[in-house]
Amino acid sequence: MPEIQRIMVGSWKLLKSLFDSQEATALASHKNGRDIDLVRTIPFLALHVAVLAVFWVGWSPVAIAAAVSLYIVRMFAITGFYHRYFSHRTFRTSRGMQFLFACLGASAAQRGPLWWAANHRHHHAYSDKPADVHSPVIRGLWWSHIGWFLTHDQLATKLNRIKDFARYPELRFLNRFDTIVPIGLAVILFLLGNWLGSSYPNLGTSGWQMLVWGFVISTVVLWHGTFTINSLSHLFGSRRYATSDHSRNNFLLAIITLGEGWHNNHHKYCSSARQGFRWWEIDVTYYLLEGLQFFGIIWDIRPVPAWILNHSNLDQVDQDTDSAEKMAM
Repeated sequence: MPEIQRIMVGSWKLLKSLFDSQEATALASHKNGRDIDLVRTIPFLALHVAVLAVFWVGWSPVAIAAAVSLYIVRMFAITGFYHRYFSHRTFRTSRGMQFLFACLGASAAQRGPLWWAANHRHHHAYSDKPADVHSPVIRGLWWSHIGWFLTHDQLATKLNRIKDFARYPELRFLNRFDTIVPIGLAVILFLLGNWLGSSYPNLGTSGWQMLVWGFVISTVVLWHGTFTINSLSHLFGSRRYATSDHSRNNFLLAIITLGEGWHNNHHKYCSSARQGFRWWEIDVTYYLLEGLQFFGIIWDIRPVPAWILNHSNLDQVDQDTDSAEKMAM
């Protein structure tokens, strides 16, 4: 093959890998698995740098409202569906709603639902053990927060861990082309901002402003809010249950992640849609799921059993339900 043709083919594959995770995985298979994958890392870092554009675009109430709203909606899609539905199957829903919320979760730019849930199931099976890919106890805080998912090793989706949902072709498609939805959201926000700026100039917004606030800032804050559960919630907080890992309950993390901060509760019994086991443990995700059940959008929410609620023993390590869930998967 002529040199120029090789360069063109290689460039096309590189460009395609930005949108096609299967192509990205194929390229990464020839490299050291522990090395950082630049194709996915550069856009990740670029979005952080793009936050500085806020000093250029300024702010407006409508832009900040878009950022906050999209943070909440997408955080719920991650916590309620990527986590409590796809990872743990704590309730049921229709195939259409399953795909809709998978798309909302994908708009958070945290990869596809199958990749996310497959890795999370693996985490529960080996939490804070050597096989756990993002344990801060084993690999350090920085690695557990962002390092682990930027490597070549973690590009591939281990479909054998998520066979129950991998049978849906629409989920496999969304999982493969995982950057399409967030890019689409960014484009929509830019166009919406342009339209608002020209049609309602009194709002003081623009396409660039809506893009920076509604997508860039909202996404970066959402990323690190989610990542704290992998990192900080295994290091800081209280322990109600003597689980076999280092999971902890943390009120502050529960607030910023809509209830995910009750992590020790969750690792004690991960088969319930509820993570705030006590009335004062705020779990916004659970409240929203109850609302969806009220309207018939989801059903069969799995509660926390009474024997779990009545049990709190830190004197000795007891058997977590993670092992039982691993067998069920």
